[in-house]
Amino acid sequence: MNHSKTNNNEQIILNEEPDILDSGSYPDKRSIDDLIDNCIIFVDKQSGPTSHQVVSWVKSMLKYTKAGHSGTLDPMVTGLLPISLGNATKALPILLYGPKEYIAVMRLHNSVNQTKLYDCINQFKGPIYQRPPQRSAVKRQTRIRNIYDIKVLDDTSRLLCVRVLCEAGTYIRKLVYDIGEIMECGATMIELRRTRVMHIDEDSNFVPLHELSDAIYRLQKENDETRFRELVHPVEFITKPLKSITVRCSAIDSICHGAQLAIPGILNLSKEISMAENIAMLSQKGELIALAESLMSSDDITKNKKGIACKTKRVIMKPSTYPKLWIKNESQD
Repeated sequence: MNHSKTNNNEQIILNEEPDILDSGSYPDKRSIDDLIDNCIIFVDKQSGPTSHQVVSWVKSMLKYTKAGHSGTLDPMVTGLLPISLGNATKALPILLYGPKEYIAVMRLHNSVNQTKLYDCINQFKGPIYQRPPQRSAVKRQTRIRNIYDIKVLDDTSRLLCVRVLCEAGTYIRKLVYDIGEIMECGATMIELRRTRVMHIDEDSNFVPLHELSDAIYRLQKENDETRFRELVHPVEFITKPLKSITVRCSAIDSICHGAQLAIPGILNLSKEISMAENIAMLSQKGELIALAESLMSSDDITKNKKGIACKTKRVIMKPSTYPKLWIKNESQD
């Protein structure tokens, strides 16, 4: 049994087999049509439009019918809006539960002691109670959300610029309101920008709509793919934080039809997979086949020769991308 490094996860090699070179494609080598059908665009949303309007505009620019987004931003909120196309839309739930980072500008209604204000803000680190605002789309019941970090970046008179790293589902406007209540001065959020979702931050190439529009024009009118390829990411990019299992070529098509993955179909896997953990099932080329839930730990998988290792939850890859070899290999399971 060997160990290697893949996607920043230490890997356990169970088996080896040659790849099928004329099936599938390395994520960064896809044809432009396959890329569009398996990509994520990190749109830098401007203030004004709704998130659904932005998605609609992207679909219209590309003349494409299937698209989605993760984490709705209110019309006046700016920043990161992940938009998926085609098959990549089925992978978006990965982003729903990861941490989010925001930059908020808040206005205090009255002057307060700066030391007391900073102490108050620091007290919001950790678990807090929140009740969604009246206009929220979710049921208005008190719930716990974690503030992983909160830091004042700048303050001028009664204006503060605050960076908040928080659990998904945290209402920053309500957080600002609560700070004002505790300080007994009142506070209002006047600007908000989302700067991070999970591992996706401003170093991941946020794209203003006008730049995306220009790249799409070059692609469609001048047959120039270069700029478009620079602005979009293969769907595999959003799975980087997940642990992974690399699947035999002979088992890939069965997974694409919804089958579970048995131990004989595994080539290698991340070292520290736990029971009931969300994982990515990959081809040898690094293509995302499906999202799955582990039914065994890494240790259990390496100690056993039979059994179902993980449950397929969302199939991303199209069936028949790899040849249908699984019928004659069913006896392995």
